[in-house]
Amino acid sequence: MPRYIEPLFRPPSEAGSLIFQITLGCSHNQCRFCGMYKDKTFQVRPLRDILEEIAGIPAQYRPRISRVFLADGDALVYPFDALCAILDALAATFPGMMRVSSYASPNSLTTKSAEQLVKLRAKRLKILYFGLESGDDATLLAVHKGFKSDRMAELSLLARNAGIKLSATAILGLAGRDRSLQHARATAEWVNRVQPEYFSLLTMFNRHNDDFVRSLQQCTRRELMLEAREMLLYLHPARTILRSNHVSNFLDLSGSYPKDRERLITDVDLALKHAEVRAGFLDEVPSYQEEYY
Repeated sequence: MPRYIEPLFRPPSEAGSLIFQITLGCSHNQCRFCGMYKDKTFQVRPLRDILEEIAGIPAQYRPRISRVFLADGDALVYPFDALCAILDALAATFPGMMRVSSYASPNSLTTKSAEQLVKLRAKRLKILYFGLESGDDATLLAVHKGFKSDRMAELSLLARNAGIKLSATAILGLAGRDRSLQHARATAEWVNRVQPEYFSLLTMFNRHNDDFVRSLQQCTRRELMLEAREMLLYLHPARTILRSNHVSNFLDLSGSYPKDRERLITDVDLALKHAEVRAGFLDEVPSYQEEYY
C-alpha cells in the first residue's frame, strides 16, 4: 500500500483518485507565495519503492481504480525511463484505469522532450496541473517563480501538442494592489495563447508565507472582484473551462468559453452589487488562512 509522507496535496478534481507519491516536495520550492512544501527537501523516490507500492494494492480493489494521481508537486520531473516503468505498472495492475495525472512545474516540463511527452500520453498520462500563477512577468519575478510567461507558454504548449490536457492555475491578488489589473490582463492573454482545457483561479491566502504577505499591499474583496472581472473581460479562449471553486475563493465562478463569457462577467457585476449591502465587506482584505501545513 502507498506510504504517504505528509503533507500530501492534490487538486480538487482528483478527490477520487488513487495517489502514489513518486517525488517528495517541489524541485523549485522558491516561490514566495507558496507554503505547500516548505518543510520538505525535494527527493525522487526510488523506482523499486513505487513499484512495490503499486503491487501492494489488494487484488479486490484493483478493478475499482479508474484514475491515478502522481504526487508530490513536481512528479513530472521523474526520470523518463523510470516514469514509463511506473505508467506501465499502473496499466498492468489496474485494468480499468482511464487516466493518470500529476502536477507539472515549468521546471519539470524542461526535463521532457516533445517526443517523450507523446510517449507518456500514449501510456495514459492524460492531464497535467500547471501552476501559472500569473502571466505578468513583473509579478512572476517578484514571487520568484523562476520562469517568464513566454517560456511557460512554450513549455505548456509542448504538453498540449503532445495530446496532454492542461489545467492551469492563477492566483487572484498575487500582484497586490499596484499591479492588480496588469496581472489580470497578462494572465488572460497567456490563457488565450495557450488555450488550456481548464483554467482555475485561487485567491491569495496565508500559509507559511508570512514574509511575502507582509510585503504585499493586499487587495480588498472589491479589488479582487474587479481583478477577476478584468481577467474575464480579456479572456477569449476558443475552448476552456473556467473554475474558481478553491476553498480560498469567496467568489464562485464556473463556466465554459466561449459560450459563458458574458454571463461570467455579469456574475461578477451582480456579486459586487449584492455585496454592497454589507457595510464594509468589500473594503476588507479576505482573512482566509491555513495553519495546518
